[in-house]
Amino acid sequence: QLQLVESGGGLVQPGGSLRLSCAASGGTLDYYVLGWFRQAPGKEREGVSCVTSTGGTTNYADSVKGRFIISRDNAKNTVYLQMNSLKPEDTAIYYCAADIRCRRDMDYWGKGTLVTVSS
Repeated sequence: QLQLVESGGGLVQPGGSLRLSCAASGGTLDYYVLGWFRQAPGKEREGVSCVTSTGGTTNYADSVKGRFIISRDNAKNTVYLQMNSLKPEDTAIYYCAADIRCRRDMDYWGKGTLVTVSS
């Protein structure tokens, strides 16, 4: 059973940066599409970004385009989310997920890591 564990969340000031990591165990991520999702307080979960199995294709929510970068290292069984120019509205629990395609209800989920953007 594939297990995903996120790390790298924390408190950051507006305009700052954070890099989230998601490490997998119990299987290889090589053949999965990987995604980052987030859920802000009182809001529904939303998709942030996905990357294909080879890393060749990525997509981003309009709200994070130009600020966030998704990447993966299949040798390390890890996916990353580099978050720059953070805004208070980026505050949320961030989840990584894996599936054969990028979709709202991915098959495998981590437990999430909290990102708080505040001065």
